[in-house]
Amino acid sequence: MNKHLLKMADLSKEEIIDILNLADQLKYELAHGIKHHRLEGKTLGMIFQKASTRTRVSFETGMYQLGGQALFLSNRDLQIGRGEPVQDTARVLSRYLDGIMIRTFEQAEVEALATYGSIPIINGLTDYCHPCQVLADLMTIREYKGQFDGLKLTYIGDGNNMANSLIVGGLTVGMDVAIACPDTYRPDPTVLEFAAKYGDRFTLTNDPAKAAEDADVVYTDVWASMGQEGEAEQRRLAFTGFQVNDTVMGAAHKDAIVQHCLPAHRGEEITEEVFESHADEIFDEAENRLHAQKAVMVKLLG
Repeated sequence: MNKHLLKMADLSKEEIIDILNLADQLKYELAHGIKHHRLEGKTLGMIFQKASTRTRVSFETGMYQLGGQALFLSNRDLQIGRGEPVQDTARVLSRYLDGIMIRTFEQAEVEALATYGSIPIINGLTDYCHPCQVLADLMTIREYKGQFDGLKLTYIGDGNNMANSLIVGGLTVGMDVAIACPDTYRPDPTVLEFAAKYGDRFTLTNDPAKAAEDADVVYTDVWASMGQEGEAEQRRLAFTGFQVNDTVMGAAHKDAIVQHCLPAHRGEEITEEVFESHADEIFDEAENRLHAQKAVMVKLLG
């Protein structure tokens, strides 16, 4: 595995499977009370320029369960919030910490930390991608379906960081991937260029029902992500019809699972009925953030 986890494209199929296998093992050990202090004496700095529930709690708890320590660092805690260049922050924190997880806006900031720092960098989310979430998603899909080959993953909604990472992750592990989004909210061009290499295993459409045909996994996300609150009404209009509802689920396989990275806006991107009928799958997915990220930390910091 590379020294860092900056985006899903950093990982080969073999590396993803290796992380998921370790995540499964760590989940088993935790459930059976088997201590796994594989990062004893290690410290992870967690830089948050975007607030979070799952990212903060899962990384902090995971580091504790691995025998290490996590430090929460917000803009108010760091000089980077007052204009210190990221390259200076990276070099200073590299003298104190064993790794950094950062949740921020610009992908370039994550890349700069990796360039100028000398310790592993983990992307906890940027506007471009969300690799930690997708590793948890893949872990959950494999738990429910037992494999990746021959499965179809359908994502309906904004062509955002989740769509970008699901496309790369899903295609890499062997799934077919279909994306349904409005023409003006498509995934990043670099990701579509990546997907083009997979031929008819990738589909991009503006028809949710078509994308959902024979899907084994149906995925959605909020229409207005953090930092886009001012566009909420505009996006609500643009995404009319891009809801995961009974019609969409009727086009998918009868045993299709539903995934949502949360938080969910019930009644917008997903109906209350579909959400609640698939709540076990969605909250297993949320739990698996803990186990997948622990596996990443062991691989990079261990």
